[in-house]
Amino acid sequence: MVRLPPRKASPRLSGAAVGGIALILFALLALGALGVFWYVAPRPPILEAATGCPVSGPNGVTVVLVDTSDDLPDQAKREATTILDDLITTLPPYYRLDIRVLDIAGLKSRSLFSRCNPGDGAGLSEWTSNPHIARLKWLESFRKPANEAIDHSLSSQKAERSPIMAAVQNIAIERFSGATTASIEKRLVIISDMLEFTRDYSQYPRAGDLSYERFRQSTAYLKYRTDLHGAQVTIDYVQRLQPKMDNIKHAEFWHLWVVDNDGVWDSVHRLQGAN
Repeated sequence: MVRLPPRKASPRLSGAAVGGIALILFALLALGALGVFWYVAPRPPILEAATGCPVSGPNGVTVVLVDTSDDLPDQAKREATTILDDLITTLPPYYRLDIRVLDIAGLKSRSLFSRCNPGDGAGLSEWTSNPHIARLKWLESFRKPANEAIDHSLSSQKAERSPIMAAVQNIAIERFSGATTASIEKRLVIISDMLEFTRDYSQYPRAGDLSYERFRQSTAYLKYRTDLHGAQVTIDYVQRLQPKMDNIKHAEFWHLWVVDNDGVWDSVHRLQGAN
């Protein structure tokens, strides 16, 4: 009779060993989940160093044109500052903000500040980003210089002419034209008394009525013909005591001008105060 060798007892894992294996498995699962999260998390776009905008172009563009060819009433200046500060703080990330003033001698506009909002860190994950550093970057590279540009833009230039149409035409060419802006949101905010006054056309009462037909007959109609490319236009209207004019007809003129030049009329808002 052949005797089989006795079976060896299977080694049993201690409770500590089982716990250790479980911890290792949990750590591997956690690392795997973190890797998946890191892989699928949205990545910030590659930005241009000079503008802070994505190299593929901004997600949207807002241009502010400030007309200070005459003094702004104190109340209007304070209200305009608040409006522009709200615009800065609510501008979506990677939207471009361009703050401009009239370049009266050159019959165009001049940019004081033009950058994309890098985002203030709100909503960023602590796992993939550093919200604190993002906010500091937003303050130093965007909010502070934008606020400084606003302060400079509201200083009076005291000029006889007011080429608003030429300035808007210049803005449309530089900011609303081209493939990179064709499908993005475009917005134009104008802070002005909207009194167009050039050699080609004048809205001062002594020059004639405010009818759009009179404007059509002027050389300015074709000279300042503009393609706003569907930009939404808002006017923050500065009220003047002189010259006296029909503000409702004046606003209606600009409504017609915006629509006639392929813009989208948003609204006209009268700033407080007058001078």
